[in-house]
Amino acid sequence: MFRRLYTTVDAPRLTKFYLHAPKCVEVEFSNGSAFNLSAEFLRIYSPAADGRVRSIGGEKVISGRSQVGIMSAEPVGNYGVRIIFDDLHKTGIYSWDYFHHLGTNKFNLMRNYIKLLKKHRLSRDPPKRK
Repeated sequence: MFRRLYTTVDAPRLTKFYLHAPKCVEVEFSNGSAFNLSAEFLRIYSPAADGRVRSIGGEKVISGRSQVGIMSAEPVGNYGVRIIFDDLHKTGIYSWDYFHHLGTNKFNLMRNYIKLLKKHRLSRDPPKRK
């Protein structure tokens, strides 16, 4: 399966990356844009394939991640970072361009995610322990 790369000729350059573990990542770009991206948002939009993703009617659905946290972030070359989440997901590499894409489209992406969960009667909250 091929993944879309979020690279554009005129993409702004990343100027700052802050990890506010365990809750969020803050990124700033050369064009002045700055984004605060929650751990939940980054987890559900991980660029990696995940064995715990449910496929319902051909749609990728990740639920129950409202309490997920970020344990650490590791630089990958000069183009991105690997984020290690406390649910042990660690295979996604977030490029600087992908961070910009997520930040620029954050509200629409989150709205679409919530609609998808409602459509399939799933929750952002993790399942309750018995």
